[in-house]
Amino acid sequence: MKGKLSLNVVTAATTMGSVRSAGLSLLLLSFLLYLADSYPNVDLSNMGCEECTLRKNSFFSRDRPIYQCMGCCFSRAYPTPLKAMRSMSIPKNITSEATCCVAKNSYETEVDGIRVRNHTDCHCSTCYFHKI
Repeated sequence: MKGKLSLNVVTAATTMGSVRSAGLSLLLLSFLLYLADSYPNVDLSNMGCEECTLRKNSFFSRDRPIYQCMGCCFSRAYPTPLKAMRSMSIPKNITSEATCCVAKNSYETEVDGIRVRNHTDCHCSTCYFHKI
């Protein structure tokens, strides 16, 4: 009788341990799902870069305000298609496309003897290197 009783106690203890382990696993899984669900649904691809708009240039705005286009626009990178890579003189594995925040309208003005462009309207377009 004693042999059977101790076997039942061991089996009950083992079952209790596996139930406790399964309970902890479910608790951990539900906590991780809660964290994933509560994480904000935000597009993080342009985090830290605001939309393309006119902003006051604090460096040149001394006696009058000077506005310049600042911000981010569209950009992406993707694998170069094989057909396009064959036609390249120097093949590149990655192709990128981008538009930059550029002035749609502007005029030239002088600030402390330096010619600068005061932008009046901005948009996303072909990227150019701008002079001040």
